[in-house]
This record gives sequence, structure tokens and C-alpha cells, in this order.
Amino acid sequence: MLLHQEFIKNAKKYGEKLAIIDRTTEKRVSYSKALIASLILANKFRKFRDGFIGIMIPTSAGCMLSVLGALLTGKVPVMINYSTGAANNAEYAQRKCGFKTIITSRALLEKIGCRLVTGMVFIEDIMEGLHVADKLKAALKAKLPLNLLLKAVHQGDGDDNVVILFTSGSEKDPKAVQLTHRNIGSNVLDIGKVLAVSSEDVMLANLPLFHVFGHNIDFWLPLYFGMTIVSYANPLEYKKVSSIVREEKVSLMVGTPSFFNGYLRQSDPGDFTSLRVAVAGADKTPDSLRAGFLEKHQLELCEGYGTTETSPVVATNLPGANKPGSVGKVLPSVRVKIVDINSGETLPPGSEGKILVKGDLVMKGYFDDLEETSLRIKDGWYETGDMGVLDEEGYLWHRGRLKRFVKIGGEMVSLVRVESVLLNLLPDGVDCCVVEVPDSLKGAKIVAALTQEVNERKILRALADELPSIALPKQFVVLDEFPKMGSGKIDFRTITEMVRQRLQP
Repeated sequence: MLLHQEFIKNAKKYGEKLAIIDRTTEKRVSYSKALIASLILANKFRKFRDGFIGIMIPTSAGCMLSVLGALLTGKVPVMINYSTGAANNAEYAQRKCGFKTIITSRALLEKIGCRLVTGMVFIEDIMEGLHVADKLKAALKAKLPLNLLLKAVHQGDGDDNVVILFTSGSEKDPKAVQLTHRNIGSNVLDIGKVLAVSSEDVMLANLPLFHVFGHNIDFWLPLYFGMTIVSYANPLEYKKVSSIVREEKVSLMVGTPSFFNGYLRQSDPGDFTSLRVAVAGADKTPDSLRAGFLEKHQLELCEGYGTTETSPVVATNLPGANKPGSVGKVLPSVRVKIVDINSGETLPPGSEGKILVKGDLVMKGYFDDLEETSLRIKDGWYETGDMGVLDEEGYLWHRGRLKRFVKIGGEMVSLVRVESVLLNLLPDGVDCCVVEVPDSLKGAKIVAALTQEVNERKILRALADELPSIALPKQFVVLDEFPKMGSGKIDFRTITEMVRQRLQP
């Protein structure tokens, strides 16, 4: 399976059906126009010599067509995070993957105050420089019979890279993840099967395409099944996004819990009536968020689990097959096992250990990093770095990052578990993040970072009813706001540094 060729098949099949409704620019692009536009961009991108081409454009028709254009001409798109430190991220990607050209937007750079980076090419200039001959050539090529058109674009192999994505860097420097057509394609087929998707579905695309959640679920999944994509560049405009869901009759929607929390607060009853599936991922979904959607919108918010290295979805709950608190059942073609943290032996159902994943969804490896790849993939099993449990019914329970476990007094304590209990005790609107800081007596201690002051004694008494004494926070620190990654995930690394600085004598 080559994903760009699957897009061409659908473009020929669906013709004038809308492929992308871009609610940022208010442009509506049919499948036939999307094909012509991507062929035009492929012709323009062909002159760039590198095998990789950077793409730094907000979620939009322009971003999606640029990805397609790159693939049609045999180049691998390298998606660049523009949410924080855009210029540094661009230069990091260039150094890491050894390329020069970055397709970006002048409007984006002005909006975020990003300096110009050598190699940047503006999509606005490309579009303004088009001649009638460019458009005519692409239109004629798009009219070719399907078998001839497929031969006229890049061929390739299922194990070729379809994208380079960077890990979040929430714990250390980002790694360049190589995902292939086979990786993402297998995940698309699995998700399509469990969600029973069809060409009649309408997918909301408001997650950034530099994040694997957005790149696969908001982009490739709908294109593969011939859906209509409704794109909007800013997931933080909660009121606007909720209105778009209502106006465009969106049926499928995914996002992070922090985004869904914003939609719950700023939506009106009836905004989400058209949704048949809503899935939260990338962070733990609080019980209060699920309850809030059920009460306000009669919508069953499901939770899923995945990683950048697994294309991304490993498991998901589904409407009617939803076990709140778990991250759902493992996808049909995916294998998961739980192994002992020390011995590596496979554990029986109900036992907690490291989560390992195997299947076509597992990445080719980290680009130019054989050592790190070999540490994480052994005999085809990818070690996620997460802790979890598989229950008797086959549901996976995510317990948190292994690095978010801390040894105190000889015992392992899950910071995620402490966080989960604490969150249920805090007043509405108060966020929490539990971190580890050095302690001269026990080696480490737990500190709870909050976004508002609370009655600490009352909270600690309530925590003591559910957690052992070694798991109780020894201090509370109030931060004005929590820094987040572009995907909406809390940036634990930065918060930990902020807390440690605050507690320095």
C-alpha cells in the first residue's frame, strides 16, 4: 500500500465530492481539485534536490496538499513543530535529517513572530507564481486513466518512509521517527475496522499535522476512506471549534483531554449531536471529563492509547465497548504484551509491567540513530517506556510512563496514579501535575504543582484515604499556568524544571 496512490484512487473515484473544507481560509476543495493542486505542488517541489522536504504549515488544505505534493514527487515530508520555538525546531530538523528546503507560510511566521530560517520557501509565493501552463499541465495529467496516472507519479515501496515526525521532547531531545506507508497504512485499516468508518463520515481535523495523532487520524484516515475533512488550524479556539462541529455535521473527532475540556466548557448543548465517535488520547482522560460530556451532550467520550513510534494507535475504547479508566482493547492486527520491569518475562493478565507492542504499525526506527532504535525495538517488539496492565477481558490499562515512577523508601510510586487521585479531589478548573524532586533524606520526594491555591491540609487528608503515606505530596507549588506541547500534552519536563527552580533555597 502506498498512501499517496490510495489518495489518487479516491480522487478519481469521488471527483467533485468535497475532500477538504478549510474553515480557516473558508476554501472548499473537491477531490478532483485536491488532485490537481497536489500535482502542481509536486511539479514545483521536484526542483528541490534533497530527498526530504520540511513542512511547517498549520493544519489546513495547504498543509495537506503540500504533504501529498511531496510524496507524489518522491520526497519525504518532515513535519516541523511551529507551536513553540519554531525557528529552532526548523534548524534542528534540517541538521538531524540533512535537508535544506522548508515549505512554510509567511502568514504563520508573522503570527508567531518566527525569524526567517535559511531554506524557507513560502507557500504563498509558490501559489502566486503559478502560470496558466502549470495549472493546465496538472489538469491534463489528472485526467489520465487511473493506471497511467499511478505510473506517472512516484512509485516506491510499502517500507519507504511516508513521513518523519519528531517525538514531543517532553522528557529529552526529540527523536526523528521514521514512519512508513506500511506503518500508517496498517493503523488506518485497523482504525477503520473498529470504528466502522465509511466515505459518508466527516472528520474534524484540528490537531497539528506535526503530531502523529493529527497526521494519521485527521489526515490519512479520512483520505484513505474517501471522507470529507473539516480542517481548522487552532484547536484552542474552543467556542469556534464547537460551532464548526455543529455547522459541518462532523461525525468523527479526536483530541487531547485538555482540548476536550475546553470544548466542554465553551460548547452549547446540541453542538456535538452529529458526532458518533469522539476519542481522547495522548494524556489521561479524567473521569470528570467523561461525566461532563455525558451530562451536557449525551456523548460517550472514549479513551485511546498510542505513541509516535506506533503510528500511533495501539488500543481504543469504543461506543458500546467502553471500559472507563482503561485505554480500550488492542487493535485487531496489533500484539501487546506486559513484561516484568526487571526480568523481561511476559506477565499474566492483571499484572503490572512494561508495555511492549508488535505489528506492522511499529516504526522503521529513529532516523540516523541505530543505537536508540536497537534499545527500543528487539525481535520486532517495541518497548513503549510505558507501564500498564492487560485485564482478563483484553482491555489495556495505562499506568503512566516508566520515567514517571519514582522510588521512595525502596518502593515504586506512580506519579500518574497520585495525579489521578489528586485531580478528582481538586475544585473544577484547577489543573495538577505531580513531579519528583531530589530529597536529601530519601533521595526523592513528591511535589504537586497546581494552577491555583487550595486547602492543602484538607486535600492531604483526603489523599491519605486512597494513597499510602509515601505517595503523598510533601509540598504544593502554585504555577500561573502549565506549559504544554503543541499537541496539547502537558510538558512534564518543563514543569519539573520550574518546580525545582521554585524550591531552590
